[in-house]
Amino acid sequence: MRRAAPLSRLLAAATPLAAAALAAATLAACGAHHHAAARERGRAARPAQAARVSPSAPGLIARRPCPRAPGFTCATLRVPLDHAGRVAGTLALRVAVQDGGAARHGVLLFLSGGPGQPGVPFVRRIRTVLGAQLNGFRLVMFDQRGTGAGALECPALQRAAGYSDLIAPPPGVIEACARAIGPRRRFFATSETVGDIEQLRQALDVRRMTLDGVSYGTFVAERYALRYPARVAALVLDSVVPQQGVDPLYAAALAGAGRVLRSVCASQRCGYDPAADVAALVRTRHDGPALLTALVAESIVQPSFPGVLAALHRAVAGDTTQLRIFLADGANAGGVTAAELSQGLHESALCAELAAPWNPAAPPRSRAGAIVRLVAREPAARLYPFDRATAAGNALVQDCLRWPATPRPAVPTGDVNAPLPHVPVLLLAGTHDLSTPLPWAQQEAREAPDGRLLVVPGAGHSVQLRARDPAVRATLGRFLASVMP
Repeated sequence: MRRAAPLSRLLAAATPLAAAALAAATLAACGAHHHAAARERGRAARPAQAARVSPSAPGLIARRPCPRAPGFTCATLRVPLDHAGRVAGTLALRVAVQDGGAARHGVLLFLSGGPGQPGVPFVRRIRTVLGAQLNGFRLVMFDQRGTGAGALECPALQRAAGYSDLIAPPPGVIEACARAIGPRRRFFATSETVGDIEQLRQALDVRRMTLDGVSYGTFVAERYALRYPARVAALVLDSVVPQQGVDPLYAAALAGAGRVLRSVCASQRCGYDPAADVAALVRTRHDGPALLTALVAESIVQPSFPGVLAALHRAVAGDTTQLRIFLADGANAGGVTAAELSQGLHESALCAELAAPWNPAAPPRSRAGAIVRLVAREPAARLYPFDRATAAGNALVQDCLRWPATPRPAVPTGDVNAPLPHVPVLLLAGTHDLSTPLPWAQQEAREAPDGRLLVVPGAGHSVQLRARDPAVRATLGRFLASVMP
């Protein structure tokens, strides 16, 4: 998922290594897509000119040293717009490949999140932050279709939503974005990205790859593994989005807020029930979506929730000063370009694969009733401390209610209800993450016959890049060291 605080705020008091980790954590974007814990304002590169590099990499063209990542070679991968072959056209995707010969553990493809974030601008930082854990691997990252230099541009939506996917834009903005992209929007979905990854594997001339995804990147990795199980050596799924897609009501986050805030209260010995405070505020102020947005953002930026419980408690008593500041911070999307996080791509991918009770090819006017019925069937206890109005009003579902009818891509996909292949899988989850809540990781762990779920107490989003406990990266290192290419 995406995130909710400007990079300058996050890095103000950070050490150089912490700053690198935070900026790398941008790759933790979304809830299916949701927030990222930090971002980099990288210069968008222009599409490379075509020039074949070598027989061993037939699909990679315009090879040159990566300007901001010593030890990496940048190239361009040309892929069909439509992997089903029904519509003509190609896309140029930027790729960064670590220099050197064959690595004993093979290729590790690190997948960024969003949807909407590029990969190439972060390759150096991923290599620096994960360090020894990646020894023996050849690290590869790429800009997924519709991101980076090839970002889908929707200026009004970009200004309104910035780096958040829980901020609802003004009326008409979602529809205008879809019209600006046009019918091509159907090809900017995860199933087409899976086809791009398979073409990248062929271009790298490797039999199998290890895929390491953060947030939405986990969803991409899962869908690739379901479509091409024989091409996967291992999976690292960090801040997990379930393979079936995101619940449009976001119930796991709504209910998870109570669990997380009570955990924070226990550590701070607050002496009251913060979940009851949230319920009271939602009941009296009727702004559950705004409070949910702020809490999800805080779980990424500062998963210890400093000062939040006191602000909620004072607001219940009548002093809303700190609560208003907290909500304003959550609603501040900040300035971020489409090359840094494309909102157009975000909506195109999310609305194609949201686990919604409608066919995305159906007209929007037919969808509202389906959500009303879905919410009515939802037990109130499953949403507490929030309510049904929050579930129906969250921006994930509201944006996709307004996204115009868009047929799904015609490319073959794996069975999303089938288990993951029998390969080693490490799943990572922070107990305080509301962007990709813990129950999502637990749900996906049940789909992994050779999986292990590592739950990190008190951690938020993007566990492998941000967890303070050295045991987390030690576990990651041991897992990766066991991978056979």
